[in-house]
Amino acid sequence: MLSFKHQLNSLSLSFSPTAMELSWEQSVTASINTIYLLFSAYLVFMMQLGFAMLCAGSVRAKNAMNIMLTNVVDAVVGSISYYLFGFAFAFGVGSDSNPFIGSHFFALKGIPDGTYDYSFFLYQWAFAIAVAGITSGSIAERTQFSAYLVFSFFLTGFVYPIVAHWVWSSSGWLSPSSSDPLFGSGAIDFAGSGVVHLVGGIAGLWGSIVEGPRVGRFDSFGKAVAMRGHNATLVVLGTFLLWFGWFGFNPGSFGKIVVPYPDTTDQGNWTAIGRTAVTTTLAGSTAGIITLFGRRLLVGHWDAMDVCNGVLGGFVAITSGCSVVEPWAAIVCGFFSAWVLIGLNMLALKLQFDDPLEAAQLHGGCGAWGLIFTGLFAKEEFVVQAYNSGETGVTRPYGVLMDGGWGLIGAQMVELLAIVGWVSVTMGPLFYGLHKLRLLRISVDDEITGLDISSHGGHAYTAHAEENHPAHPRFYADYVRIQDQS
Repeated sequence: MLSFKHQLNSLSLSFSPTAMELSWEQSVTASINTIYLLFSAYLVFMMQLGFAMLCAGSVRAKNAMNIMLTNVVDAVVGSISYYLFGFAFAFGVGSDSNPFIGSHFFALKGIPDGTYDYSFFLYQWAFAIAVAGITSGSIAERTQFSAYLVFSFFLTGFVYPIVAHWVWSSSGWLSPSSSDPLFGSGAIDFAGSGVVHLVGGIAGLWGSIVEGPRVGRFDSFGKAVAMRGHNATLVVLGTFLLWFGWFGFNPGSFGKIVVPYPDTTDQGNWTAIGRTAVTTTLAGSTAGIITLFGRRLLVGHWDAMDVCNGVLGGFVAITSGCSVVEPWAAIVCGFFSAWVLIGLNMLALKLQFDDPLEAAQLHGGCGAWGLIFTGLFAKEEFVVQAYNSGETGVTRPYGVLMDGGWGLIGAQMVELLAIVGWVSVTMGPLFYGLHKLRLLRISVDDEITGLDISSHGGHAYTAHAEENHPAHPRFYADYVRIQDQS
C-alpha cells in the first residue's frame, strides 16, 4: 500500500481516475484507523467499570456505595477538567511549543486540525480519568467526598497532562519522537506504566501518607489488623473487566492499525498489535501464577484477591514495553512484577502504611518496574516498528540486555525519577493543604459508622451482616439520631 504522503502528493497532481482511486484508498484507510481508535477508547473507558467493581469488592460493605460513587466522580469531573485544560496541556503543540507543557487546544478550540481529531481526544480522555481512579483506591474508606472532587479535577486537568506532554507529545523533553531525544533515545513508555500508573500510584502514596491508616488498621503494638474486602466476586469481576479493557489500553496505543511496514508484504501495525496483545496477556498471567504460589507459601492458603492484584500488577508492568519486547520477555516482566508487589505489600505493613486497594504498591511499584524492564529488554526491530512504522535504515537505542547500549535505560530512569518528583511536589502539598483545612479526612465516628450511612444516606446492600451490629445504624435517620444523642 502507498504511504499516506505519497497518496496526498498524487492527489494534488491531478484528478485522474488513478488519483481518485488513491483518494478512495486513503479514505478507507483513515476510516478503519478511526474505527480502531474509537473501539480502543471504548475498551479503555470500560475499565472504569472494572475499577468500580474491583474497588467495591476490596473495601468493607459499609463503604461500598462511597467507593463506587467516587469512581463515577472521577469520570465526570475528569471529563470536564481534561476537556477544559488537560488535553491542551498534554498535546497542545504549536509555534510556541515547549518541552514542559502544551499551550493550545483549550476546550478543544482548533480541534480537529491536521494532527489531532475528536477520536484521539476521546482515547486520551479515557486514559486521563483512569489516573484519578487509581489514586481514589489508595485513600478509600476514610476520605471526605469533597476532597475527591478537588484532587480529581487537579490531577486530571494538570498533574497528569504535564507528564503526558513530556513523554507522548512530539515536543516533550522525554519523548522518543522528539527531534532531539534524551540520550539519543527518549523514554519508551508506550501505553503508560509511568505516565498513567506511576503518576496515579505516587499520588495515592502521598494521599495515604497524609491521611494515615484507617481506624483499627494497626493495633497499639503496630501489628496489622486484617480489613479484607467484603466481596471477592466483585474483585474477580473487576479484574476480568480490566483485563478486557487492557486490550484497548496497550494494543490501542498504536492509534492506527492499517500501517504497512516497508519492504514486507504481510507485516504492519496489525502484526505489532497482535504481538502487543500477546505480551500483555503473558505478563498478567505469569504474575498471577507467581502471586498464587508465592502467597500460598507466605500465608498458607490460596487467596483469590491477592491473585487478582498480582494479575493487574503484571499488566501495569508490561504497559510500558508491551509493543517493543518479545513474548518470552513479557513472562520475565510478569515474574518480577509479582515479587515487586508482594515485597512492597510486606514493606507497607512494616511501615504501617495503609492502602486498601494496594494501589500505591501495585500501580506505583509495578509501574516503576515496568519502566526499568523496558530499558532492559526492548528489541530494536520492535522499537523501530512502534516509533518509525518499521522504516528501513533507522537505528534506535534499545534494551541494554539486548546489546542496545545505555541510552534507553538512562532515559527510562530519568522518566521514573521525574515522575516521582513532579507528582510529589504537586499532589503532596495538595493533600497536605486539604488536611490542614480539615477537608481531607472524615471524623472517627463517621469512619467507624461507614461512609455509606454517614455521607450517602444508606448502605449499598440490605440486610448485610455488618449492618445488623448495634453499633452500625442501618439508615441515615438512625445515624442522625445517634449523633444527636452523643
